[in-house]
Amino acid sequence: MKKYLNLLVIIPAMMLCSCASIVSKSDYPVTIRSSSPKEITVKNKSTNSTIYSGTTPTTLTLSASTGYFQSAKYDISYTGGMQSLNAQMDPWYVGNLVFGGLIGILFVDPATGAMWMLPDEVHLND
Repeated sequence: MKKYLNLLVIIPAMMLCSCASIVSKSDYPVTIRSSSPKEITVKNKSTNSTIYSGTTPTTLTLSASTGYFQSAKYDISYTGGMQSLNAQMDPWYVGNLVFGGLIGILFVDPATGAMWMLPDEVHLND
């Protein structure tokens, strides 16, 4: 009987977990580099707001999500060009198939933004 009681506690607790929200994060430090210092402007595409104006190299903390089930997209403008930075699906999000269940897939990870990830570094094309 005690064995079944433990299962009644453990299984619902596991179903309330979400893999990416536990193991990953929703804001990432992203270092922007170039072969020589460049003046850059980083804009959030969804809000068209400027996040940063300055020179490279720099490290910015950027959100990987812009809303429920929406990945973040940024434009990095610099002299001689522009480069996009788009969040990708976090591999830990797939862990919900094993650990988090539907609650993690449909609610927790999309709401926290942890289903998306950004790279550690961006190197601007010359």
